[in-house]
Amino acid sequence: MLTGTALAAPAATATESAPAAQAAAAALPTLTAKGAFLLDDTTGAKKYGKNADIRRQMASTTKIMTAAVVLNTKGIDLNRKVTIKQTYRDYVVREGASTADLRTGDKVTIRQLLYGLMLPSGCDAAYALADAIGTGSTVAARTKSFISKMNAKATELGLKNTKFDSFDGISQAGNNYTTPRDLATIADYAMNNSTLRTVVKATSYKASATTSTGGTRTYTWYNTNQLLGSYSGAFGVKTGTGTAAGPCLIFAATRNGKTHIGVILNGSARYTDAAKLLDHYSGVSTANTMKLRQLPAGAQRD
Repeated sequence: MLTGTALAAPAATATESAPAAQAAAAALPTLTAKGAFLLDDTTGAKKYGKNADIRRQMASTTKIMTAAVVLNTKGIDLNRKVTIKQTYRDYVVREGASTADLRTGDKVTIRQLLYGLMLPSGCDAAYALADAIGTGSTVAARTKSFISKMNAKATELGLKNTKFDSFDGISQAGNNYTTPRDLATIADYAMNNSTLRTVVKATSYKASATTSTGGTRTYTWYNTNQLLGSYSGAFGVKTGTGTAAGPCLIFAATRNGKTHIGVILNGSARYTDAAKLLDHYSGVSTANTMKLRQLPAGAQRD
Protein backbone atom coordinates (compact mmCIF):
# COMPACT_ATOMS: atom_id res chain seq x y z
CA MET A 1 0.00 0.00 0.00
CA LEU A 2 1.37 3.44 -0.93
CA THR A 3 1.67 5.94 1.96
CA GLY A 4 3.25 9.27 2.84
CA THR A 5 4.58 11.14 -0.18
CA ALA A 6 4.18 8.20 -2.54
CA LEU A 7 1.91 8.67 -5.50
CA ALA A 8 -1.73 7.95 -4.78
CA ALA A 9 -3.42 5.11 -6.65
CA PRO A 10 -5.49 6.27 -9.61
CA ALA A 11 -9.24 6.51 -9.16
CA ALA A 12 -11.27 3.50 -10.23
CA THR A 13 -12.06 3.53 -13.93
CA ALA A 14 -15.37 2.80 -15.61
CA THR A 15 -14.31 -0.84 -15.91
CA GLU A 16 -13.22 -1.14 -12.29
CA SER A 17 -15.70 -0.16 -9.60
CA ALA A 18 -14.45 1.54 -6.46
CA PRO A 19 -15.54 -1.41 -4.26
CA ALA A 20 -13.68 -3.82 -6.54
CA ALA A 21 -10.54 -1.68 -6.40
CA GLN A 22 -10.74 -1.55 -2.62
CA ALA A 23 -11.22 -5.31 -2.41
CA ALA A 24 -8.19 -5.91 -4.62
CA ALA A 25 -6.10 -3.78 -2.29
CA ALA A 26 -7.40 -5.42 0.87
CA ALA A 27 -5.59 -8.27 2.59
CA LEU A 28 -6.66 -11.77 1.68
CA PRO A 29 -9.34 -13.15 3.99
CA THR A 30 -8.41 -15.53 6.78
CA LEU A 31 -10.18 -18.87 6.39
CA THR A 32 -10.85 -21.77 8.74
CA ALA A 33 -10.56 -24.22 5.84
CA LYS A 34 -7.56 -26.50 5.65
CA GLY A 35 -7.89 -26.38 1.87
CA ALA A 36 -9.63 -23.92 -0.44
CA PHE A 37 -9.78 -22.81 -4.05
CA LEU A 38 -11.61 -20.17 -6.06
CA LEU A 39 -11.77 -19.79 -9.81
CA ASP A 40 -13.23 -17.27 -12.21
CA ASP A 41 -16.04 -19.14 -13.92
CA THR A 42 -15.75 -17.01 -17.06
CA THR A 43 -12.05 -17.52 -17.70
CA GLY A 44 -11.29 -20.57 -15.58
CA ALA A 45 -8.43 -18.63 -14.00
CA LYS A 46 -7.34 -19.32 -10.43
CA LYS A 47 -8.21 -16.48 -8.08
CA TYR A 48 -7.28 -18.05 -4.75
CA GLY A 49 -5.71 -21.22 -3.42
CA LYS A 50 -4.89 -22.59 0.02
CA ASN A 51 -3.17 -25.96 0.10
CA ALA A 52 -4.69 -26.23 -3.35
CA ASP A 53 -2.96 -29.48 -4.29
CA ILE A 54 -3.04 -31.33 -0.98
CA ARG A 55 -5.16 -34.48 -1.17
CA ARG A 56 -8.09 -34.64 1.23
CA GLN A 57 -11.24 -36.66 1.80
CA MET A 58 -14.25 -34.91 0.26
CA ALA A 59 -17.31 -36.56 1.83
CA SER A 60 -20.57 -35.91 -0.06
CA THR A 61 -19.07 -33.30 -2.37
CA THR A 62 -18.26 -36.54 -4.22
CA LYS A 63 -21.84 -36.36 -5.48
CA ILE A 64 -20.97 -33.55 -7.90
CA MET A 65 -19.09 -36.18 -9.92
CA THR A 66 -21.94 -38.65 -9.47
CA ALA A 67 -24.29 -36.11 -11.04
CA ALA A 68 -21.79 -35.20 -13.77
CA VAL A 69 -21.38 -38.83 -14.85
CA VAL A 70 -25.15 -39.35 -14.95
CA LEU A 71 -25.85 -36.18 -16.91
CA ASN A 72 -23.05 -36.79 -19.40
CA THR A 73 -24.05 -40.39 -20.11
CA LYS A 74 -24.72 -40.71 -23.81
CA GLY A 75 -28.44 -40.88 -24.55
CA ILE A 76 -29.45 -40.28 -20.92
CA ASP A 77 -33.22 -40.11 -20.47
CA LEU A 78 -33.98 -37.94 -17.46
CA ASN A 79 -37.58 -39.15 -17.48
CA ARG A 80 -36.59 -42.81 -17.24
CA LYS A 81 -38.16 -44.35 -14.14
CA VAL A 82 -36.12 -46.26 -11.60
CA THR A 83 -37.67 -48.63 -9.07
CA ILE A 84 -36.28 -48.13 -5.57
CA LYS A 85 -34.78 -51.26 -4.03
CA GLN A 86 -34.69 -52.22 -0.37
CA THR A 87 -30.92 -52.53 -0.85
CA TYR A 88 -30.66 -48.73 -1.05
CA ARG A 89 -32.55 -48.20 2.18
CA ASP A 90 -30.57 -50.90 3.98
CA TYR A 91 -27.35 -49.23 2.89
CA VAL A 92 -28.38 -45.85 4.33
CA VAL A 93 -29.36 -47.43 7.65
CA ARG A 94 -26.16 -49.48 7.83
CA GLU A 95 -23.94 -46.47 7.14
CA GLY A 96 -25.95 -43.91 9.10
CA ALA A 97 -25.93 -41.88 5.91
CA SER A 98 -27.82 -38.82 4.74
CA THR A 99 -30.94 -39.85 2.86
CA ALA A 100 -33.69 -38.77 0.50
CA ASP A 101 -35.86 -41.34 2.37
CA LEU A 102 -36.70 -43.15 -0.86
CA ARG A 103 -39.29 -45.87 -0.26
CA THR A 104 -38.95 -49.40 -1.54
CA GLY A 105 -40.98 -50.06 -4.68
CA ASP A 106 -41.50 -46.40 -5.56
CA LYS A 107 -40.82 -45.43 -9.16
CA VAL A 108 -38.87 -42.18 -9.50
CA THR A 109 -37.27 -40.57 -12.52
CA ILE A 110 -33.56 -39.98 -13.07
CA ARG A 111 -34.29 -36.25 -12.87
CA GLN A 112 -36.00 -36.66 -9.49
CA LEU A 113 -33.11 -38.77 -8.24
CA LEU A 114 -30.72 -35.95 -9.12
CA TYR A 115 -32.70 -33.65 -6.83
CA GLY A 116 -32.68 -36.34 -4.14
CA LEU A 117 -28.92 -36.65 -4.62
CA MET A 118 -27.99 -32.97 -4.54
CA LEU A 119 -30.50 -31.35 -2.15
CA PRO A 120 -30.85 -33.67 0.90
CA SER A 121 -27.56 -35.35 -0.12
CA GLY A 122 -29.34 -38.68 -0.42
CA CYS A 123 -26.93 -41.60 -0.40
CA ASP A 124 -29.90 -43.78 -1.34
CA ALA A 125 -30.40 -41.60 -4.42
CA ALA A 126 -26.69 -41.93 -5.24
CA TYR A 127 -26.96 -45.70 -4.93
CA ALA A 128 -30.04 -45.77 -7.19
CA LEU A 129 -28.30 -43.66 -9.85
CA ALA A 130 -25.12 -45.75 -9.77
CA ASP A 131 -27.19 -48.93 -10.08
CA ALA A 132 -29.25 -47.47 -12.92
CA ILE A 133 -26.38 -46.04 -14.98
CA GLY A 134 -23.66 -48.61 -14.33
CA THR A 135 -23.37 -51.76 -16.41
CA GLY A 136 -23.31 -55.38 -15.30
CA SER A 137 -25.57 -58.23 -14.26
CA THR A 138 -25.63 -57.51 -10.52
CA VAL A 139 -26.06 -54.45 -8.30
CA ALA A 140 -22.46 -54.82 -7.12
CA ALA A 141 -21.15 -54.99 -10.67
CA ARG A 142 -23.19 -52.01 -11.79
CA THR A 143 -22.11 -49.79 -8.89
CA LYS A 144 -18.47 -50.81 -9.42
CA SER A 145 -18.87 -49.94 -13.10
CA PHE A 146 -20.31 -46.56 -12.20
CA ILE A 147 -17.40 -45.72 -9.89
CA SER A 148 -15.07 -46.66 -12.74
CA LYS A 149 -16.90 -44.11 -14.89
CA MET A 150 -16.30 -41.49 -12.20
CA ASN A 151 -12.57 -42.22 -12.24
CA ALA A 152 -12.52 -42.22 -16.04
CA LYS A 153 -14.08 -38.77 -16.04
CA ALA A 154 -11.47 -37.54 -13.56
CA THR A 155 -8.76 -38.83 -15.89
CA GLU A 156 -10.45 -37.19 -18.86
CA LEU A 157 -10.42 -33.89 -16.99
CA GLY A 158 -6.69 -34.28 -16.39
CA LEU A 159 -6.98 -34.65 -12.62
CA LYS A 160 -3.96 -36.36 -11.09
CA ASN A 161 -4.88 -35.99 -7.43
CA THR A 162 -8.45 -37.31 -7.43
CA LYS A 163 -9.69 -40.85 -6.90
CA PHE A 164 -13.12 -42.27 -6.23
CA ASP A 165 -13.89 -45.53 -4.44
CA SER A 166 -17.46 -44.48 -3.69
CA PHE A 167 -20.51 -43.17 -5.51
CA ASP A 168 -21.52 -40.95 -2.57
CA GLY A 169 -18.43 -40.12 -0.51
CA ILE A 170 -18.73 -42.92 2.05
CA SER A 171 -15.27 -44.44 1.71
CA GLN A 172 -14.47 -47.73 3.38
CA ALA A 173 -10.74 -47.67 2.61
CA GLY A 174 -10.10 -43.93 2.51
CA ASN A 175 -9.37 -44.01 -1.21
CA ASN A 176 -11.91 -41.33 -2.05
CA TYR A 177 -9.95 -38.13 -2.22
CA THR A 178 -9.37 -34.95 -4.17
CA THR A 179 -7.73 -31.55 -3.83
CA PRO A 180 -9.36 -28.11 -3.71
CA ARG A 181 -8.07 -27.38 -7.23
CA ASP A 182 -9.29 -30.70 -8.66
CA LEU A 183 -12.71 -30.44 -7.04
CA ALA A 184 -13.16 -26.91 -8.41
CA THR A 185 -12.31 -28.27 -11.86
CA ILE A 186 -14.94 -31.00 -11.47
CA ALA A 187 -17.53 -28.48 -10.31
CA ASP A 188 -16.72 -26.12 -13.18
CA TYR A 189 -17.17 -28.97 -15.64
CA ALA A 190 -20.35 -30.26 -14.02
CA MET A 191 -21.98 -26.84 -13.87
CA ASN A 192 -21.80 -26.52 -17.64
CA ASN A 193 -24.90 -28.72 -17.62
CA SER A 194 -28.11 -26.64 -17.48
CA THR A 195 -30.05 -29.40 -15.70
CA LEU A 196 -27.53 -29.53 -12.89
CA ARG A 197 -27.52 -25.76 -12.56
CA THR A 198 -31.31 -25.86 -12.18
CA VAL A 199 -31.10 -28.63 -9.58
CA VAL A 200 -28.42 -27.16 -7.32
CA LYS A 201 -29.91 -23.67 -7.10
CA ALA A 202 -33.22 -24.95 -5.68
CA THR A 203 -33.62 -24.47 -1.94
CA SER A 204 -36.38 -27.11 -1.93
CA TYR A 205 -38.10 -29.50 -4.30
CA LYS A 206 -41.24 -31.63 -4.35
CA ALA A 207 -41.24 -34.90 -6.31
CA SER A 208 -44.28 -37.08 -7.02
CA ALA A 209 -43.54 -40.79 -7.33
CA THR A 210 -45.69 -43.80 -8.16
CA THR A 211 -45.80 -46.32 -5.33
CA SER A 212 -45.66 -50.10 -5.71
CA THR A 213 -49.46 -50.22 -5.28
CA GLY A 214 -50.10 -47.58 -7.94
CA GLY A 215 -50.64 -44.70 -5.57
CA THR A 216 -48.78 -41.41 -5.43
CA ARG A 217 -46.18 -40.38 -2.89
CA THR A 218 -44.83 -36.84 -2.59
CA TYR A 219 -41.26 -36.31 -1.48
CA THR A 220 -40.17 -32.91 -0.18
CA TRP A 221 -36.44 -32.24 -0.10
CA TYR A 222 -34.55 -29.24 1.28
CA ASN A 223 -31.14 -28.16 0.08
CA THR A 224 -28.49 -28.70 2.75
CA ASN A 225 -26.42 -25.88 1.21
CA GLN A 226 -27.25 -22.98 3.52
CA LEU A 227 -25.31 -20.49 1.40
CA LEU A 228 -28.36 -20.51 -0.88
CA GLY A 229 -30.84 -17.91 0.28
CA SER A 230 -28.21 -16.44 2.61
CA TYR A 231 -25.57 -14.99 0.31
CA SER A 232 -26.90 -12.81 -2.50
CA GLY A 233 -26.12 -14.31 -5.90
CA ALA A 234 -25.33 -17.83 -4.65
CA PHE A 235 -26.61 -20.56 -6.98
CA GLY A 236 -25.02 -23.79 -5.75
CA VAL A 237 -23.48 -26.23 -5.35
CA LYS A 238 -22.96 -29.06 -2.78
CA THR A 239 -22.20 -29.71 0.87
CA GLY A 240 -20.32 -32.60 2.44
CA THR A 241 -19.41 -33.58 5.97
CA GLY A 242 -17.47 -36.56 7.26
CA THR A 243 -15.30 -37.63 10.15
CA ALA A 244 -12.14 -37.61 8.04
CA ALA A 245 -13.23 -34.88 5.62
CA GLY A 246 -14.66 -32.37 8.07
CA PRO A 247 -17.20 -29.82 6.79
CA CYS A 248 -16.84 -29.27 3.03
CA LEU A 249 -18.54 -27.06 0.47
CA ILE A 250 -18.56 -26.50 -3.26
CA PHE A 251 -20.05 -23.07 -3.89
CA ALA A 252 -20.91 -20.78 -6.77
CA ALA A 253 -22.17 -17.22 -6.90
CA THR A 254 -22.45 -14.15 -9.11
CA ARG A 255 -21.84 -10.72 -7.57
CA ASN A 256 -21.04 -7.44 -9.30
CA GLY A 257 -21.15 -9.24 -12.63
CA LYS A 258 -18.43 -11.68 -11.51
CA THR A 259 -19.16 -15.40 -11.33
CA HIS A 260 -16.96 -17.63 -9.20
CA ILE A 261 -16.88 -21.32 -8.33
CA GLY A 262 -15.04 -22.37 -5.21
CA VAL A 263 -14.22 -25.17 -2.82
CA ILE A 264 -13.84 -25.34 0.94
CA LEU A 265 -12.38 -28.55 2.38
CA ASN A 266 -12.42 -29.15 6.13
CA GLY A 267 -13.57 -25.69 7.17
CA SER A 268 -15.27 -25.25 10.53
CA ALA A 269 -16.93 -22.08 9.19
CA ARG A 270 -17.35 -23.19 5.59
CA TYR A 271 -20.16 -20.78 4.68
CA THR A 272 -18.37 -17.77 6.13
CA ASP A 273 -15.17 -18.90 4.40
CA ALA A 274 -17.00 -19.07 1.08
CA ALA A 275 -18.66 -15.68 1.63
CA LYS A 276 -15.32 -14.08 2.52
CA LEU A 277 -13.73 -15.31 -0.70
CA LEU A 278 -16.70 -14.26 -2.81
CA ASP A 279 -16.77 -10.84 -1.14
CA HIS A 280 -13.07 -10.28 -1.65
CA TYR A 281 -13.02 -11.11 -5.34
CA SER A 282 -16.37 -9.50 -6.15
CA GLY A 283 -15.70 -6.21 -4.41
CA VAL A 284 -18.50 -6.45 -1.84
CA SER A 285 -18.63 -6.78 1.93
CA THR A 286 -21.44 -8.92 3.27
CA ALA A 287 -19.84 -11.99 4.86
CA ASN A 288 -19.86 -10.54 8.37
CA THR A 289 -23.56 -9.73 8.29
CA MET A 290 -24.77 -12.86 6.46
CA LYS A 291 -27.58 -14.73 8.20
CA LEU A 292 -27.75 -18.38 7.24
CA ARG A 293 -31.01 -19.80 5.89
CA GLN A 294 -32.38 -22.18 8.48
CA LEU A 295 -33.38 -25.71 7.55
CA PRO A 296 -36.77 -27.03 8.71
CA ALA A 297 -36.90 -29.45 11.62
CA GLY A 298 -36.31 -32.97 10.34
CA ALA A 299 -34.51 -31.86 7.18
CA GLN A 300 -31.23 -33.56 6.34
CA ARG A 301 -28.00 -31.90 7.43
CA ASP A 302 -24.75 -32.46 5.61
